[in-house]
Amino acid sequence: MYDEERRKSGGLGCLFRGIDVTRRVILNVIFWALVIAVIVLLLRDTTPDVPDSAALVISPQGDVVEQLAGDPVERLQEQLTGGGGPETLLKDLEDSILAARDDERIKALLLDLDSMGSIGLSKLQDLRVALREFKKSGKPVIAAADTYDQNRYYLAAMADEIYLHEMGMLLLEGFSRYRMYYKEGLGKLMVDVHVFKVGTFKSAVEPYLRQDMSEEAKTANKEWLGDLWRRYLEDVAESRKVSVAALQEYIEGYPDNLSRAEGDAAKMALSAGLVDHVVSRDAIRRRMIELVGKDEKTHSFQQIGHDSYLQALDKDRFGAEAEGDLVGVVVAVGNILGGSQPPGKIGGDSTAALIRQARENENVKAVVLRVDSGGGSAFASEVIRRELELTRQAGKPVVASMGTVAASGGYWITMASDEVWAAPTTITGSIGIFGMFPTYDRGLKEYLGISVDGIGTTPYAGAMRPDRPLDDRVGQLIQQTINKGYRDFITKVGQARNMTSEEVDRIAQGRVWSGEDAHELGLVDNMGSLQDAIAAAAKLAKLGDEYKVKYMEREVSFREKILRDIFSGMVQVLGKHPSLQSALPPPLSTMRLLAEQAAKIAELNDPQHMYAYFPYEE
Repeated sequence: MYDEERRKSGGLGCLFRGIDVTRRVILNVIFWALVIAVIVLLLRDTTPDVPDSAALVISPQGDVVEQLAGDPVERLQEQLTGGGGPETLLKDLEDSILAARDDERIKALLLDLDSMGSIGLSKLQDLRVALREFKKSGKPVIAAADTYDQNRYYLAAMADEIYLHEMGMLLLEGFSRYRMYYKEGLGKLMVDVHVFKVGTFKSAVEPYLRQDMSEEAKTANKEWLGDLWRRYLEDVAESRKVSVAALQEYIEGYPDNLSRAEGDAAKMALSAGLVDHVVSRDAIRRRMIELVGKDEKTHSFQQIGHDSYLQALDKDRFGAEAEGDLVGVVVAVGNILGGSQPPGKIGGDSTAALIRQARENENVKAVVLRVDSGGGSAFASEVIRRELELTRQAGKPVVASMGTVAASGGYWITMASDEVWAAPTTITGSIGIFGMFPTYDRGLKEYLGISVDGIGTTPYAGAMRPDRPLDDRVGQLIQQTINKGYRDFITKVGQARNMTSEEVDRIAQGRVWSGEDAHELGLVDNMGSLQDAIAAAAKLAKLGDEYKVKYMEREVSFREKILRDIFSGMVQVLGKHPSLQSALPPPLSTMRLLAEQAAKIAELNDPQHMYAYFPYEE
């Protein structure tokens, strides 16, 4: 009997081992096929060709950002494994649009917006400026989408012709700020969140203290949201040559308007004059062929995507090889954390190193800090601010440029600047400090019957264990530290803005402002774009008009360059042969999600657990 079972077991083992060997062989074949394909690609010129008559297709994929997350190798690995969401660099879109303006080969521009994800209003306004410049060439701009949400329509409104699919819709819903509140849920789990803060309007910690938004937070949020919404309506109305009142009527009267259109959302948008044509996709294709000609191979119109177009131009757009007088640009995007962080996050050490790199470069005559951040670690923010202060002391002008958001710690790091520039729709301010410390001793005892006991040499030994109740004396120490952090914050703001601490305190208290209001309150100096800030820095450095711009980036090692070329080639091969992608192992979605959540918790690494943070999502 035993031998029989062992024989069966051995047979199954052989079967599974055979399957495993086969799997390994197949994966090895695919891998080496990709490597060979990459080598072939590297040995030949793969620069895309621009047709003599073509449409430039602006097709943002995923979120539009100021800086791509992760280093180049990590991004390519993500593409290969199917992990992470796609991102599109704002600068890539702007540069391709502006280059096409004077390119005789580009006869029209198509806005293909179906795959565009989140994007801040200030970024939309930057693209609006670029599209306005393109239109000065007299070339047509066409917008096409199956459905227009609020962000897509903002750009589409700039087009000469707007196409909407017959089964699509145009939905403008306004801006909002809704958050989840955890106090009751945490109470059921017997988790006590001890919060220490300064600022009546510092609402980042409210979800742990309340079950709803406070009246103070509602007041502040309503004001800056109202500023952004007014700007949105005014820009769209101007682009589309309709009144703001007509847009508001379209939105607020949506049920009645849809009823009159017999439930046809596309027809409703057409009747309101917000789109020009309601058609199927083939009609858009025929229209583009009329404008730029037919591609006989694809049976579609002659076209080139913005990413391929930039490759074809082959320009040093980030100033890696720039010489002469330079304005160095340091991009600070994401949460502010301690230590060295990859692109898409702001590391106290890594961002400071980039600033130092600019300061020590004798050709860099001025520095621009481009900020798109809701803040984070107060300590890391101060490390970055101090590095900019040293740059000014070295005689190099520093100009801060605020993007979609530069709030809390994102405002802190701008305070050592000669000038601060913001967009009218920038979200800024939130000058306040908070700290949090959760304890779960009650839950351990109630649900698991576990308690913690012992003895220490002082009242503070072991006092910061989350499985013990927080001693009141420790709480007092933390609150005093937070109070000092707030005093330091408003004192530094006062010194930077030539205001008294009392004057700063009146407009601080953790309150968020629009860039427009911040300008009126004296928190920023000028309204304008990144390009305006770069020009201002050059002027402060007395560079004239012959300067160049260099984006300060960490130097890539030889190993990273090789890996980047290999992975980039693999991505190109997979793009041309999508069937190969399905043969690769699928991403472990659940594990990836858990890892991302754990990483967010691990990011809270301020040495004093003190944060200047505004939780904003586009």
